[in-house]
Amino acid sequence: MEHRIAVIGLGYVGLPLAVEFGKRYPTVGFDVNDRRIAELRQSLDRTREMSPEELRSAVHLEYTSDEELLKPCNTYIVAVPTPIDIFNRPDITLLLKASETVGRTIAKGDIVIYESTVYPGATEEDCVPVIERVSGLTYNVDFFCGYSPERINPGDKLHRLTTIKKVTSGSTPETANIVDALYASIIEAGTHLAPSIKVAEAAKVIENAQRDINIAFINELSMIFARMGIQTRDVLEAASTKWNFLNFQPGLVGGHCIGVDPYYLTHKAESLGYIPQIILSGRRLNDGMGRYVATQLVKMMVKKKHRITDSNVLVLGFTFKENCPDTRNSKVIDVIRQLEDFACNVDIFDPLADPAEVKHEYGIDIISSENGLKPSYEGIMVAVAHDEFKRLDIKKYKADGCVVYDVKHVYADSDEYL
Repeated sequence: MEHRIAVIGLGYVGLPLAVEFGKRYPTVGFDVNDRRIAELRQSLDRTREMSPEELRSAVHLEYTSDEELLKPCNTYIVAVPTPIDIFNRPDITLLLKASETVGRTIAKGDIVIYESTVYPGATEEDCVPVIERVSGLTYNVDFFCGYSPERINPGDKLHRLTTIKKVTSGSTPETANIVDALYASIIEAGTHLAPSIKVAEAAKVIENAQRDINIAFINELSMIFARMGIQTRDVLEAASTKWNFLNFQPGLVGGHCIGVDPYYLTHKAESLGYIPQIILSGRRLNDGMGRYVATQLVKMMVKKKHRITDSNVLVLGFTFKENCPDTRNSKVIDVIRQLEDFACNVDIFDPLADPAEVKHEYGIDIISSENGLKPSYEGIMVAVAHDEFKRLDIKKYKADGCVVYDVKHVYADSDEYL
């Protein structure tokens, strides 16, 4: 099969795929965001995942928001976000819309590969019927499907698309082999061919559920050790001298993977009549960490005789993780809301986050330059470990008796660590 590839959705997952495939195959990178397309045509990636040089290296890649340019393609890769709603239920709206887009352009013999994180069964039970309805074609007769879960780690310059082993699958044995060979042609780390699409879907969703549970365990330990007056990191350092100890770190668990994917698995489990215990318990604990660390900061400020009402507090970082501009599902907002409930005056400093995006999504203002900071704060919360913060001289912004609560252990002389 001579692949003519269309990658639908050019975010953290889709863009690296489009670039790698665009080095070897005729590839169309499709996104409904015209601004995103215009920037990519200028070799600018606002997610900071791909450099201008990397974007220019994809000599066979064309960016577009025009569906007509998808019609010559025969291999469609869907990489759109799959978030949760305010009730923590899976929201596959974008996935279904992308399936409609495919349905309007697909032809007989074509293959559709999904990369978006879903609950097991979503590809064949939710997406395929949409393609059939819109296209009039029959699944596994006129068109075929595959599933290859994304494993992108935003902000990580070491573990990239090509250096992470890729799970693949297909709706028929022949399709599975075609999909596997396609990915094997760009993935240096190799591929793992799963026996079915549902197995590949389940493998993806448990990867992040497992991390979520492990981090929840460490977060709970941090609460216990705080009552004992010992540092969690000291305990972890000692425990990790054992060869099989899993050295997870405490912290805020947000973003569009670890903080979201477990709900896809629990949703499917509940639809089958099973109420998950461990997964949901870990989620509840991690979802409460923002309020917990904010309360701990306030308690320490009280001990230092600070007046909490109208006190000035600086929160360093708003994105969901270090060295990444993505603010989706950031748990720092929970820290801010809790501090506001204590009637603190809260400044948020993040040089990576887009102020307009944060204002639109969260209704708050952030500071993007040191020039906007006050000369003295009674409390400082280090929420995100951006490299820029490691170079920041926070002594310049500390009032007398200032409390520094360091969630990410950025500063050696912080008053308290998570």
